[in-house]
Amino acid sequence: MRAIETALAGVLIIEPRVFDDARGFFFESWNERTFARVTGLDVRFVQDNHSRSLRGVLRGLHYQIRKPQGRLVRVVRGAIFDVAVDLRRSSPMFGRWFGIELTEDNHRQLWVPPGFGHGFLVLSESADVLYKATDYYAPEHERSLQWNDPAVGIEWPLGGIEPVLSAKDAAGLLLAQCEVYP
Repeated sequence: MRAIETALAGVLIIEPRVFDDARGFFFESWNERTFARVTGLDVRFVQDNHSRSLRGVLRGLHYQIRKPQGRLVRVVRGAIFDVAVDLRRSSPMFGRWFGIELTEDNHRQLWVPPGFGHGFLVLSESADVLYKATDYYAPEHERSLQWNDPAVGIEWPLGGIEPVLSAKDAAGLLLAQCEVYP
């Protein structure tokens, strides 16, 4: 496993070592010791989540203002454009975003630390997304940043289509209106 730094301090691309042959492949998707060694982070996950979404579905941008979650995101079927947005007001990268394509074939994972909003757009016919979380889901603390806030300027690869949003995500707030981290 190796960790690749991104333009957003703390957000990491995780590339597992994949053993591939004529039978298929094998890789270790999570190993606490290896993750700590390659990232320098001591992370404890308390919840695993699995979502299945159809092409064009955009989930996010979500975060919990209290009980913030770190997330380790991966795709086991299909492809997504995965995005993290820095919501730490004290950060020099406040309001900036990073996006990456995660697919069942590239086996990459994205570490989104606490203090960031997270969301993704499904690029394939459907996608199964798994993510580990460092704190429990707390709906009373969940917030949504508007997916298309011009102040953030995420370049979603929409290909001319309108994304499919939940009512909650359609009601996301602009960054200037959001409750953010110190």
